[in-house]
Amino acid sequence: MTGRVVVVGDALIDELRDDTGVREFVGGAALNVAVGLSRLGVPATLIAMVGDDEAGDHIRSYLRDFGVDLIETPSLHGSSRAVSTRTGGGEPTYVFNEAAQKRRVRFGEAERTALADAPFAVVSCFPFDDVAQTLEFAEAVRDAGTRLAIDPNPRSGMMSDRAEFLRGFESLAAGAALVKVGEDDATLLYGEPLDALRARLVDLGVEAVLATQGSAGAAIEAGPDVVTRPISSLPGRIVDTMGGGDAAFATTVAGLIENPPSDADAWGALLEHAMDVAAATCRFEGALLRLPSSVEGIDLDRIGT
Repeated sequence: MTGRVVVVGDALIDELRDDTGVREFVGGAALNVAVGLSRLGVPATLIAMVGDDEAGDHIRSYLRDFGVDLIETPSLHGSSRAVSTRTGGGEPTYVFNEAAQKRRVRFGEAERTALADAPFAVVSCFPFDDVAQTLEFAEAVRDAGTRLAIDPNPRSGMMSDRAEFLRGFESLAAGAALVKVGEDDATLLYGEPLDALRARLVDLGVEAVLATQGSAGAAIEAGPDVVTRPISSLPGRIVDTMGGGDAAFATTVAGLIENPPSDADAWGALLEHAMDVAAATCRFEGALLRLPSSVEGIDLDRIGT
C-alpha cells in the first residue's frame, strides 16, 4: 500500500459521567477510526476541526502518540466536546457543545493533496446536512479519484436537517466501496428496519454494506455474498460499548485495503475478525481500539482501564 489512508470527520473530548464520577477521553468517531487503523498497522491521516485550547492540545498529543498525522481546520468555537451519561448497560447518551454542533472541515491544498495520495478515504460523523461543506468534500474526493468508505454516524444532537443529511449522505454513498450502518442509523435517518436500509444502500450501488446489529452481531452484503457473524465471546465483561462500532468499521476498512475479500468465505473471515476486535474494545472503558490479544490471560475485573 502506498500513501496514508485519509479519515475525515470529528475529533473531540468525550466526557463520561456515571455513578462513579467524571472521566475524559480523547475521542470522536473519525478520530477513533484513524487511531484504530494505525493500531491495525494501516498508516492514517485525520482531517478534522480542532480548537486552539487545552482540549485541542490533548487531541494533538493523543494522535501523535498513535502515529496519526493531523491536518486540522481551526475552530472558531474551541474544541468539540461530547458529554455522555452512562446507563447500567454501558450505552451512552450524548450532549454536544457548540463547537461539535457547528463543526466545519476545510478542504484546501493540504487536504486535497492528502486525498489524492490516499488509497482510501474514510468519512465518519460528517455534517452531511451542511450543503456547502458536503459539496466541497464531494468535489475533493471526486478530484482525488480515491475509493470511499462511509459511516454516516448521525447524532440527533448534531444534526440540524435530517432530509438534507440524507441527501448529502446518499449522494456520496452511491458507488462507495463500503458503507457501515447500524440499527440506530436506520431508525434515526429512515424510520425503517436495518435490513431495509441495507437493501436501500445496495440499490444505491454501494459495493459492500457493513450492518451492525448490536447484540445480534453484524452482517456484510457485498454483491452476491451475504455473511453474518454473532458477537464474539471473549474473556471478561462488556464495560463500554462506545467504541465497538468504530473498531468494527476500522477493522473492515483495514481488511479491504490489505487483503480485499473475493468470496463469501473471505468476507466471513473479515467480519469475524471485526467482531473479535469490537468485542475486545468493548471490554475497556473509552473508545480506543483493542486487539483480541489484549484480553488474553488478563483478569479484567481486577484491572483499571
